Formats: sequence, C-alpha cells, structure tokens
Amino acid sequence: MLHWDMNHFVVLTRAGRGVLEIVDPAHGKRTLSWTDASEHFTGVVMEMEPGPDFTQKAPEPEVAIRSLMGPIRGLKSALGTMLGLSLTLQACVLLAPFYLQWVVDQALVSADSGLLTVLGLAFGLATVFQAVVTWLRGFAVVQLSASLSMQWLNDVFAHMLRLPLEFFERRHLGDITSRIGSVQTIQGTLTTGFVEAIIDGVMATITLGLMCFYSAALASLSVAATALYLTVRTLAFRKVRALNEKHLLASAMQQTHLLETVRGMQSLKVAGRESFRRVAHDNLVVNSTNLENAIARAGLAFLTVNQLIFGLERVAVVWLGASLAMHASFSVGMLVAYLAYKEQFVQRVGSLIDKSFDFRMLRLHGSRLADVVLSEPEPMPPAREANFKGTSLGIEARGLSFRYSESEPWILEDCSFSIVAGESVAFVGPSGCGKTTLMKVLLGVLKPSRGSISIGGVDITGADGGSIRHAIGAVMQEDQLFAGTIAQNIGFFDPDFDIDRVQDAARAAAIHDDICAMPMGYESLIGDMGSALSGGQKQRVILARALYAAPLVLFLDEATSHLDVKREREVNDAVRRLELTRIIVAHRPETIASADRVLVLENGKIVRSLSPVGATEPLWPEVQREVER
Repeated sequence: MLHWDMNHFVVLTRAGRGVLEIVDPAHGKRTLSWTDASEHFTGVVMEMEPGPDFTQKAPEPEVAIRSLMGPIRGLKSALGTMLGLSLTLQACVLLAPFYLQWVVDQALVSADSGLLTVLGLAFGLATVFQAVVTWLRGFAVVQLSASLSMQWLNDVFAHMLRLPLEFFERRHLGDITSRIGSVQTIQGTLTTGFVEAIIDGVMATITLGLMCFYSAALASLSVAATALYLTVRTLAFRKVRALNEKHLLASAMQQTHLLETVRGMQSLKVAGRESFRRVAHDNLVVNSTNLENAIARAGLAFLTVNQLIFGLERVAVVWLGASLAMHASFSVGMLVAYLAYKEQFVQRVGSLIDKSFDFRMLRLHGSRLADVVLSEPEPMPPAREANFKGTSLGIEARGLSFRYSESEPWILEDCSFSIVAGESVAFVGPSGCGKTTLMKVLLGVLKPSRGSISIGGVDITGADGGSIRHAIGAVMQEDQLFAGTIAQNIGFFDPDFDIDRVQDAARAAAIHDDICAMPMGYESLIGDMGSALSGGQKQRVILARALYAAPLVLFLDEATSHLDVKREREVNDAVRRLELTRIIVAHRPETIASADRVLVLENGKIVRSLSPVGATEPLWPEVQREVER
C-alpha cells in the first residue's frame, strides 16, 4: 500500500516496465507511468501479508444500470410507441433510393414524363407522411424524457432522504450533488439512445442485405471500413473512460469548492482571504477544463478517424462501382441506389458503434450513482405512530456505545442512565467528550454500535423506532432554516400549519416580539439558511419550530449559545414551564442551572451525576466547579 497525495493509501497491484498499476479508492483501477506516479506518491509504503484469519472474497459484480432505475411506470408502452414510429420512419427512408433508381433507369431512359410525374407525386406524399411520423416520434421522445426524468429524480431524492445521517457526514456536498446529477446523463442516454440503437441495428442489417444484393464486393469494402473504425474505438475506450472519470471527480471538487465558498463567504470576508480562495478555485477550474478539453479532443479525433476511414471507403466504393457500371455489371440507377444505401449503412453502423461505447460509459455514471441509490436506507417508519399518554416521556439508556467504524476510537462507551418523565437533565463536559454525538444517538439519527435506548418504552433502535419521532423536538448546533417565510419555517412547511400555534411557539421561544417588529411580520422572508436573521434570532426560530410540534421530549444542544443573559433566562423560563422531558447540552451556567440534574461526561463516559443542593442556590457549587474546570 502506497501513501498517496498526502491524504490516503492506494493498493499497488503491479509494477511493470515503466508503469504502475494501482487501485485507488478515489478513482478505481489506474495505470500510471513512473513519472505520473511520482507526483502523487509520498514515499511511505506499507507492506503486508495475509494472516491466518484472512479469507479471500469474490469481487463484487459491476453495478447494472437496470438495478439503479427501479420501477418505471409506462416505460414499455412508451418504448413500444417510439419503436413503432421509428420503424415506420425508417421504412420511408429505405424507399428513398428507389426513387432515384426508377427516375434514372425508367423515366429518363424512356423519356416518360407521365411516369416521372407519378413517381414525384408518390414520393412527395411519402415525404409528407415521413415528416408527420418524425414529429410524432419527437413528441413521444419528449414525453418519455420528461416522465423518466421526473420519476428517477423523485425516486433518487426520496431514497436519499431515507439514508442515515452518517452517509452525509462522510461526503462532500458537491460530490453528492454530482452523483445525483448522473441521473440526468443516464436518463438522456437511455431515452433516445436505446431506441435509436435498436433502429440503427435493424437498419444496418437491412441496408447491408440490400448492399449485398446489389454487389457483395462493394459491400465487403464497407464492412472492412466498419471493422477498422470499431477497432480504433475499442483500443481507445479505456483511456477515454479514464478521462471521463477524472473529469467527473474534478467537476465534483469544483462544485464542492463553490458551495463551500458561498456558505463560508462571511468567514472569507472577515479574514480577507478572497484572493486565496479565488486562486484555489482557478486551479480547480483549470484542472476540470483541461480534462474537458482532453475529452473534446478525443471526440474530435474519433470524428476525424471516422471521416478518414469512411471517406477513403467512399472513394474506393465509387471507383469500384463506376468500374462495374462501365463493364455493364451495374446500371447507373443501381449505382446511385447502392451509394444511397451504403451511406445509410455507414451512418447507422458508425452511430451504433458510438452508442455502444456511450452505453459502456454509463457504467461510470452508474457506479457513482450507486453510492447513493444502493446505500442501505433507514428502516421505514411504521404506518402507525405510537400513541403516548401523558405530557412527557422517560428515557432509558443501557450500555450505550458508539464509534463510526471498527478502526476508529470510541466516541461513547458504556453509557447507562435513566431520565424520568418530565425531568430536565443537562449533560456537561469538556469539548470533544461526545455530548453532541450522544444527543444524535438519543435522537436516533445515529445508530449505536452497542447498547439500547428506549423512549417512552419504545426501543428507538428497533423496527418501531420511527414511531417515536413525532413525539420528539430538537434544537441542534448544525440545524438550519430554509428559504421561505418565518411562519413556514416555524410550521416546518406544513401546508396546513396553524398560525395561532406558530405564534404560541414563537412566544415560548421569546422571538414573537422580534418577528412582529419586522415589516412583513410572520410573512417576512428569511433567505437561504436563515441568512436574514441574527444568530440569536435564528436559534429562537429553530426553537419555535421544535416547540410547534408539541413534543413530549425536547433535546437542546447549545440552543441558547447566541443569546444574551437576559434573553437566555427568558427562553429557559419559558421552556421550564412546559410539561415535557428536557435533555440539555450546554456550557453556560444559566442554562445548566435550569436543569434538575447534571450528568458529567468525560472521554465518552458518564463519570458523575450531580443533584441540586438547595432551591435558593443560583448555581449548584458542584456544577460551578465542573463548568470552571
């Protein structure tokens, strides 16, 4: 294993004369020259050999595009319609060369103007019919494209929403959007490409048969040229695929950089680092553009080779066909008709070859999309939500442990505690001790590695875990608002939200007066991710959103960190009056003092439980020492 690009390892599979073959988790299988490899290799090598417990596994099969699509409503009927219209259209195309042959060999030779008129009218009507069929097929293609795009994008988005939180925490935003964007590429290629490939195959077979009927010798020249072009495309496919893969990765990195820049614009402005960010973006754009140009040059090279091979083939066919006509083996009309069929054959076969490689290239997009659509989703919530009685729920955690993988250290380890219904408990401890992770595990967005959690008697790690979410409210550090009005955000975009409940939740979160002071009140637009609000206002709107759902359990992770002491006290007093169970993570003494009990967390373990020593104490002495420590 070679250390690569100062950030990951690759597996060396072969070191040959002048080249290295590696398997890179970021790119897949790659073949590099020693010069190219030296730009990435850091000089660190790990050498390993199989241990006694090593078992060899069969390689995973390649991802099939069909497995990514899922059920598609109306696909067979739409493809059947397109195929029927296309075959009808191609029948008209096949008749066109006969018009030239009959005009040259029959009407002109016999000077029969009546026959010429009949032929003109007949083929003129055929042309009108061909135009109508062309429009109908185009309309069918547009309808199918729109239907597939809507179905696939909706299905992929719905599946993405069901993926666990760990999936998103381990990937860049630009990379996820790039992978989902592969849906459009796959859909566009399959919509018209599949039907056209069938038509091209059928038409190539028919026209080749007609060409052989006219002259097998001439047809052999076209077949040889086709075989030569296929060989060129086959030899170049691996390199073109590698270029496309690199371009997809480079585009994803550029998109990630752009999104991060937009989201972090305030930090850039404050630090005055715009120029450095611009330089980094310029480098990413140059890399992506160079790869795009390389792909375009490859396409230009294929076009040139196509024109060269089939151009020389055309010269040879015309020369040989004219020689046959001069020796009376061919009539002039037959030669004209043959050349028309030959051009159709060359066009169809060339298109079929190009489409076959486009279909093979779809595996690249399919493998990227598979990272999203084949990832294991969270279990579907039960059809019925749990029916809880009372105004709050208790929480029971036993042997709770969590880590992201077996090779990483424990973030939480063997945590056990009970929280009775209606109790307010604060978790305190130094930064990085696992408080936020504990909150996510208790909320069910992270699955514990070991142990169990029950809320109101429901095991949230089991199949019924989804039934509890309607009874839980949360304000997390990373929570975001969405583009829309304040009322919509508090009602979490429920189309039938109750404005009275929205205002009650805003009053409980001490944000009602601020909203009323805005020009549009609750209809004020707050911008993307709450950019029109201050940090404290944003936190209180998010708290109002959590309270609007009338939860029985409320999780607060630094929910008042942006508030002044007076406003924080107002929020704590309002929340304390609510009859619900509260779990708090905080560092500020005023918020911690509002709890009934404090659990101290260190290195992922609960080491102490502190209780109040007097109702008149503004802050418990033990808690004060923990906060200061």
